[in-house]
Amino acid sequence: MDDVRSANDGLTGFFLEDLFVGQTAVYGRTVTDADIVLYAGVSGDTNPVHLNQEFASTTMFQGRIAHGMLTASLISTVLGTKLPGPGCIYLSQNLKFRAPVKPGDTVQARVTVTEIFAEKRRVAVKTVCTVAGNVVIDGDALLMVPSRM
Repeated sequence: MDDVRSANDGLTGFFLEDLFVGQTAVYGRTVTDADIVLYAGVSGDTNPVHLNQEFASTTMFQGRIAHGMLTASLISTVLGTKLPGPGCIYLSQNLKFRAPVKPGDTVQARVTVTEIFAEKRRVAVKTVCTVAGNVVIDGDALLMVPSRM
């Protein structure tokens, strides 16, 4: 069974000493048309597969899809707000994009602690995004986490 926890005050995350292998946190969000348009504006990625239904309907996706990195950014939401939470530093991430996310899909981003390197204040986590139980992104990340000591 997963142990799902989050920081309480929004300003303080878990300290390294509070973390344990198997600890898990989840964030869910329904991806909207506005999210896709705003992400295109911020990132500069105006690929028509994201913005133009007529063009996107001629692709293998048969319609518009969200930017892969927009979906992956939900992992960062979990890391920065829930587990380990505020104060952690994202050091690296690998991602495998398994399936598209379409406007209106609800994405669940899940982070699970897989290893703790106490002497270096590092934590390895498994990262997975799903839509309706289907994996759309998976990978692993390495974080620097504040210590009480």
